[in-house]
Amino acid sequence: MAVLIYTESENGKFKKNAFELASYGKEIANSLSTSLIAVSFNNPNLEELKKYGVDKLISLKGDCFSQFKVKTFSEALTEVIKSEGIKFFILSSSSNARSIAPIITAKTGASYASNVIEIPSSYEPFTVKRSVFSNKAFSSTELKNDIKIISLNSNSFGLKEINTETTLEERELSIEDNSTEVLKTDKVTGKISIADADIVVSGGRGLKGPENWNLIEDLATTLGAATACSKPVSDLGWRPHSEHVGQTGKPVASNLYIAIGISGAIQHLAGINASKVKVVINTDPEAPFFKAADYGIVGDAFKVVPELTKKLKAFKEANK
Repeated sequence: MAVLIYTESENGKFKKNAFELASYGKEIANSLSTSLIAVSFNNPNLEELKKYGVDKLISLKGDCFSQFKVKTFSEALTEVIKSEGIKFFILSSSSNARSIAPIITAKTGASYASNVIEIPSSYEPFTVKRSVFSNKAFSSTELKNDIKIISLNSNSFGLKEINTETTLEERELSIEDNSTEVLKTDKVTGKISIADADIVVSGGRGLKGPENWNLIEDLATTLGAATACSKPVSDLGWRPHSEHVGQTGKPVASNLYIAIGISGAIQHLAGINASKVKVVINTDPEAPFFKAADYGIVGDAFKVVPELTKKLKAFKEANK
């Protein structure tokens, strides 16, 4: 009755959410007096997972896994769940994980809970706390089927190091999928991804044009943050769609979210509400974002942001 987690990787390295899942999964495994198994694709690197309590890594290898396809990945993970007799399967809240979780649920006859934010409050019956209604409320959900599948919200549990001797098991698989074809993949390089970021600095139309985006990038670089934007900015072509956050873009659950020149449309707020601390900088004191923010500065971004960046750089220099 081991606990199984799906650890996502990119370019041969595990993503940050893999370590959070391992930390979360180990907590459940310890409560159930069982082991923690991780499954990944084309990634035999054990060293990083050893720190987070993974007892065994199953590395699924094959040319069919060179690109993410919903059918191949969901079928492969379903096969592992069945072959290992898994009763508890945990995924992240990434877009890829969200796309395959319902399929695996249907294939295994499992109960599925998305947006889980805490360790189960009870194991008999199995009950989890979930974020619902665009992070405006919480739900206590009971999973009744024999197999339980959980999707864990990003940054909801954190990382807990537990050094463990991890064994590696490699499996060669070949799964045919002629129903879809990946034509192109656009990736942001040389920057912290929004999905992995603890801090996100986001800009809106208040920046007046793409030529002023250096304000966002300078502050983000100083904080070690990812850069993001509102939907109008993406629609105008100032920034790539990959940086668009909100209900219709990428959801954000960072520890700190800084919104600069963003009024706070309901769709934007719905997509970033899971962030722990929200800061807004805007000239309009009536901007909706101020009602949702933990901290707010009413002021001109062209004056406030450079000064904020300057002070942060000075603070970092003094505290090296």
